[in-house]
Amino acid sequence: MTKLVCPPAAPAPAPCGAIGWADLAPHRSHLVRFAGQRLHDPSLAEDLVHDVFEAVASGRACFAGRSALRTWLVGILKHKIVDLVRQRSSHESLDTGWADDDDSAPGAGHAALECPQPRPDLVAEQRQRLAQTLQRIAALPPSLKRAVELRLLHDQSSAEVCDLLQISAQNLHVRLHRARMALLC
Repeated sequence: MTKLVCPPAAPAPAPCGAIGWADLAPHRSHLVRFAGQRLHDPSLAEDLVHDVFEAVASGRACFAGRSALRTWLVGILKHKIVDLVRQRSSHESLDTGWADDDDSAPGAGHAALECPQPRPDLVAEQRQRLAQTLQRIAALPPSLKRAVELRLLHDQSSAEVCDLLQISAQNLHVRLHRARMALLC
């Protein structure tokens, strides 16, 4: 039968009131900088650091001594930042940017609701340009057309295209340049 050995007891955590302003003050500038980098608003960063210090001073947050004091304070600050972001996102209005007196302007605030995918009219325009480009490639002289198809459309390396067409790399670059010039005209 094996005997279970319990690890030694961890030191008792410090009471909540053991951290004073003198302990917190050296970490203030680091915390403000940390919050400012994430929020891009210096006054809001100051407010959140004040909230962190208030939570510690009031006893709502107790330092157990399992990490460095600064690490613990940064952890509290991170949670405050997340809470602020959640609070702000839940209060965003769908009417942002709409004129108060003009309810008939549905396009006024549509940027916040815009889909990240391209709009159908842009997709149709891109397809039309692609079709026109492919038609212009097909109309190129055979030597230029073959070089463009292999190198650009089939994405073969320059060495592979040179081997297939039995031309030098310099000749390939000349053909591709001429094809591009012909496509731009």
